[in-house]
Amino acid sequence: MVRLAVPLLLIGLPAQAATPLAEVLCDSTPRLEQRLSQRMGATRAALGLQGPEQVMEVWTDARGHWSLVVAYAGGTSCIVAMGEGWQDLGPPRDPA
Repeated sequence: MVRLAVPLLLIGLPAQAATPLAEVLCDSTPRLEQRLSQRMGATRAALGLQGPEQVMEVWTDARGHWSLVVAYAGGTSCIVAMGEGWQDLGPPRDPA
């Protein structure tokens, strides 16, 4: 059983290493922003308040990759989700 489990675990390792920010979960806000912008070529595309001490930010790059970041008032930011295929839908239409 162990002989089978080890090769199966090793097969999954390269897939995890392919994500450039896999090792980053939380960091100081300036360092995380620098990493997203300089290393990933991402820019902040949207943001919104999640509460009195948290801001949700969406960072995107030209290839359509996106990162969802929570910025805390204490100066720490955390990547909480990442994906691909981001589409900017533009401003909402006026229903009138």
